[in-house]
This record gives sequence, C-alpha cells and structure tokens, in this order.
Amino acid sequence: MWVEKALQRAGDHSTIHHVDRVHGGSINDSYYVKSGENEYFIKFQTNAPENFFACEARGLSSIKMTNTISVPKVFTYSDERPKGYLLLEWVVGERSNKTDQWLGEQLAQLHYCHHSHHGLDANSFIGLLPQSNGLYNSWLTYYRDKKLGGQIQYGIKKQTIHGKRRKRLNTLIDRLDEWIPEDVPASYLHGDLWGGNWIVGKDGQPYLIDPSFLYGDRHFEIAFTEMFGGFSKQFYEAYQSSYPLLDLYNDVKPLYQLYYLLVHLNLFGELYGAQVDRILEYYIGK
Repeated sequence: MWVEKALQRAGDHSTIHHVDRVHGGSINDSYYVKSGENEYFIKFQTNAPENFFACEARGLSSIKMTNTISVPKVFTYSDERPKGYLLLEWVVGERSNKTDQWLGEQLAQLHYCHHSHHGLDANSFIGLLPQSNGLYNSWLTYYRDKKLGGQIQYGIKKQTIHGKRRKRLNTLIDRLDEWIPEDVPASYLHGDLWGGNWIVGKDGQPYLIDPSFLYGDRHFEIAFTEMFGGFSKQFYEAYQSSYPLLDLYNDVKPLYQLYYLLVHLNLFGELYGAQVDRILEYYIGK
C-alpha cells in the first residue's frame, strides 16, 4: 500500500513487480522496488519527525545542484504520519580502480563550492536527533552554539552529560576560540560522511547518500571520515591533491570529531563516553 502510494505520487502508475527488503540502514526500513517503468530505492520511517525526509531531500538537491559529485535522484517524499517515506533512484554498480580517486576529487570539488554564511537556513537532523541551525558569519559561533551546544544541551536532558564531563565541556565551550577558526570558507558539506554514506553506481562512479547538509569548514567533514574507516589512502591522496588541507587540521580534528562522538553518545549511550572524555582531557586537562 505504502509503496504503491509513493510510486503513484511520483507519477508511476505501472504494475509493481518486486518489493525486496534492503538491509544495512539502522534508522529506516528500506526496500528495492521494481515496477513496470523503473527501479527504485524507498525508505520508510514510522512517525518520523516533522520535515525529516524533506530535510534529506533538500540536502540531496543542494549537493546535486553543484554538479560536482553524484547523488541519487529524488522522485518524491512525504513526512505525513504515520509513515513517511523517501523515494529515490536505484543506484547500483561495481567499484573500479578509479572509484576512490574520483570520490576524493569530487568531494574536494563539492567543498570548493562556497556559501556566504555558515550553517543552514532551516533546522535539520543528524540521524534522528534534531539539529537546530541558523546562518552565521562566523564558523566558530555556529559550531560552538549550534553544533556542540545543541548536543550538550540534549545530553544534559538525556543525562549522558553530567558531573565532570559537563564541567569540562562548559570550559571547552568558553575556550573554543583558541582552536576553532572564525573566518574560514563556508563549504558545501554532506555533514554525515562516514563510510556507509557513500555507494558505487554505474561505471564505478561514487554517490553520496543520507546527507545532513550544511555550510561550514570542510575540515569538519574530513575529520569525520577518519573516525570509523571506509575511506582509502587513495581517497585522501586524491582529496589532498585537489584541495590541500590547511595546517590547522591536526589541531582541530579531535574537536570536530567531538561533535559526532556527542551525537553517538546521545544516540547510543556510554559506549562513546570514554572517547568524549579523552578529547576533553587532551584540550582541557584533568
């Protein structure tokens, strides 16, 4: 019923031949769909937050309009309860010996696209967690108040942040201008680029999926790619050749990874607490 409704909304009224579950995502229920006209990837979310799939669709469209790196075509989406969905083109292909190089070069080209402000003019999500946004002249202000600050406040409410950890985070926030740049280009960023959020399409071309789109410091994006693996030496060499990282990268990398660790702490619990605490000790001390 839900699949048929989504395809009809996209203008496909042909017979549905196959609906097969696709495994791998941890948030949504995902399926491969073959109709008489096309092949699709569709994901559902029961009682999705307001504008959940609208945000993802907008992020994909923002990346697509740069003509730098491929993303799946968005056919349609809905955030109507009880079951929202996002209908995308089905992307499939085999990795070539150029795929990782193209991924590095094309991500660099995406990052060469700049906006006049940091942040985003609408609220969004990181996973299922809400991300409050706004447009700022200063990357430091946006990163401190919206990215780190938002996760800290969420963690306080959820009681993943308290005691010594909370005290150190407050001290870090007060001193963040010692490390985080204020005046840095506001690159177009995927925003949630771990190894599971890119796939391979036709002729070995890389595709980005599942963005948490924003404008900001490109070093923030690269820092997250290093957290969980999934990116090769060839990828980093190609990126570095296309858009070399600044010397500040090694100083800010743990602070940029801190945001994603706080997200994981708030989503999955104390499994990520020790990593958060190690970063805080490195910058603030015991």
